Amino acid sequence: MSAVCELCEGAEITTRYYEDELCWIADCEICLVPMVVWRSHDARPPDSVRSLLLDALEVVANRELGEGNWSFDDHMRNIPDHYHAHARPPYFWRRSQT
Repeated sequence: MSAVCELCEGAEITTRYYEDELCWIADCEICLVPMVVWRSHDARPPDSVRSLLLDALEVVANRELGEGNWSFDDHMRNIPDHYHAHARPPYFWRRSQT
């Protein structure tokens, strides 16, 4: 694993929808769906913080993907040591199989 965390770095590579002292939300550069990133380099935020992060993502995802047309995915596949969550549209994983 690299000594530099891409999520801590937070380079503005894709559309940036929101940011504050707790998190930032932008399109994931790999899958191009809204993703919330906790500003603390830690994989396990307290439940109260996780709730705030997902609430912020919900606002953006409802606006960008349509209310009720997405779900949370916080299985951190590529960067497992820094909490982040994606808003996935229905059938997201099937798109890559066609």
